[in-house]
Amino acid sequence: MKKNFYLIALFAVVLLGACSGGEKESEGIEKKEEKPVVKLANVFARPVDQIIEYTATVEAEAKNNIAPSSAVRIDKILVEVGDRVVKGQRLVEMSDNSLKQLKLRIENQKIEFNRIDELYKVGGVSKSEWDAAKMAVDVNEEAYQNLLENTSLISPLNGIVTARNYDNGDMYNNGAPVLTVEQVAPVKLIINVSESYFTKVTKGADASIKLDVYGDEEFTGKIALVHPTINPDTRTFQVEVKVENKNLKVRPGMFARVILNFGTLNHVVVPDMAIVKQAGSGDRYVWVYKNGKVSYDKVELGRRMNTEYELISGVDDNAQIVIAGQARLQTGVEVEVAKD
Repeated sequence: MKKNFYLIALFAVVLLGACSGGEKESEGIEKKEEKPVVKLANVFARPVDQIIEYTATVEAEAKNNIAPSSAVRIDKILVEVGDRVVKGQRLVEMSDNSLKQLKLRIENQKIEFNRIDELYKVGGVSKSEWDAAKMAVDVNEEAYQNLLENTSLISPLNGIVTARNYDNGDMYNNGAPVLTVEQVAPVKLIINVSESYFTKVTKGADASIKLDVYGDEEFTGKIALVHPTINPDTRTFQVEVKVENKNLKVRPGMFARVILNFGTLNHVVVPDMAIVKQAGSGDRYVWVYKNGKVSYDKVELGRRMNTEYELISGVDDNAQIVIAGQARLQTGVEVEVAKD
């Protein structure tokens, strides 16, 4: 009986030792858990240029379709696509057969009118007969002038031939124009600007233009027209920008980027490595450090400037933000700041 008592007592001591050892081991594990280590950056508000980029397609300042007013055969086209032309230059010669026939008809009508005019003077014909003969001459002379203008087609502007739809000898059929001439000095670009900038866009202001075909080369333009109304569907208004284009490097149809500068605003600027994208959405966040803990704050991004972002909202001036070590963070967690 005494032996059994000693065995039970020994077992209790061993069990107690095991339990106390486990507790010490747990305490050791808890002591080994470390705070997340983060690297911080101080961020401040500073003047930031409010630069916004718009896309547009280059358009000609003016475009003219060259064609006669009626169906007639084309004798000769005097220019080719790509040729530069000047205002008043002859571009197309149409058949003059109809013109010659009409001229002969007018000459015969004039002879007949002169005869009637002599008879009218001596009372041989009535006033109504004289009026009818005179009107016939006048109508055909007007038709002759119109036909004369459409026999030699001239350019109404300085520009470049951008389309040719017929060959010599073809019959013009009142369809596509014979030629298209476009004025490309200057050229224009039309952009749609948010209504929030309506009071900030002024006629005559400078604009920078970049064309994908020319890489980083910049062209200078000026705001030539600000449309006075807002589109209620898109909440935008149209702005027309003109480029002088004296060297003719900018051509209609090119893809362009128009850059407008709306002055400066004081906004907080943060390193791009501080920005965290929310999975499954387009939202952006920044971890903000305060009093030893971090919070997950949503931000609104502005411009990207090399390795920095302008923040429209979300972070206060002179704040501290996390720029490294975000992976293990949760809102309200205490963190350890890494030493530089």
